[in-house]
Amino acid sequence: MKGLLRKLLFALGVWLTGWTGCNLQNEYPQGPVMNEPDYEKLREKMVREQIQARGVKDPDVLTAMRKVPRHKFVPENMRRYAYEDCPLPIGYGQTISQPYIVAFMTEQLRVSPGMRVLEIGTGSGYQAAVLAEMGANIYTIEIIPELAERARAVLLELGYTNVHVKVGDGYKGWPEHAPYDGIIVTCAPESIPQALVDQLKQGGRMVIPVGPTWDQELVVVEKENDKISYREVLPVRFVPMVPGESTNNESSVTERW
Repeated sequence: MKGLLRKLLFALGVWLTGWTGCNLQNEYPQGPVMNEPDYEKLREKMVREQIQARGVKDPDVLTAMRKVPRHKFVPENMRRYAYEDCPLPIGYGQTISQPYIVAFMTEQLRVSPGMRVLEIGTGSGYQAAVLAEMGANIYTIEIIPELAERARAVLLELGYTNVHVKVGDGYKGWPEHAPYDGIIVTCAPESIPQALVDQLKQGGRMVIPVGPTWDQELVVVEKENDKISYREVLPVRFVPMVPGESTNNESSVTERW
């Protein structure tokens, strides 16, 4: 009971998917922005106050978070909030994760240049961009065709040619390009899909939120010598992982780059 209460309280905290600590309606005026913000300074402030202050230390992760223009991955009317300490809606009931959680999950994945990484839940494309900035080759799956198309366009505009976008069912993974050095999942299944474990390389690592909406844990899965280990690292709250085939043709946004 105490464990569940801890998770419920934590899920209401600043850095999860609730809006606590980031009152967009009250803290900022609504309407057009007359002067373009200095996004570079906002990114530096974000890294210093939200990410480093919470213990993320990997210099490559910090560098990528400073470089990737997060504001490009949110709707235009939300760009003034892009570097705030909270997630933001991107449409279709989905969100772009809070900057800290993106950095934390990336650090847990232990990315190195040339790694082959599978991402489940493309969403805005921001997480894929951070991984691509670190030199990984990304294969990312999104079940909502409109989000996949939008993410693909932004990633292409920013020059991330090492990201490949597919519309499809994340529960099945992307076996054609397996095995993967790393797998990162940005939506929460109630249990870890076996297909993703099967597509993880020996010596590989997966970072995945697991559980029902109000009782999720971020889990690090490691495969070594055909043995699988599981380690809970953080209580979290993500949108659910949706099973089933997309109604759109997968080839429409697959590997266009």
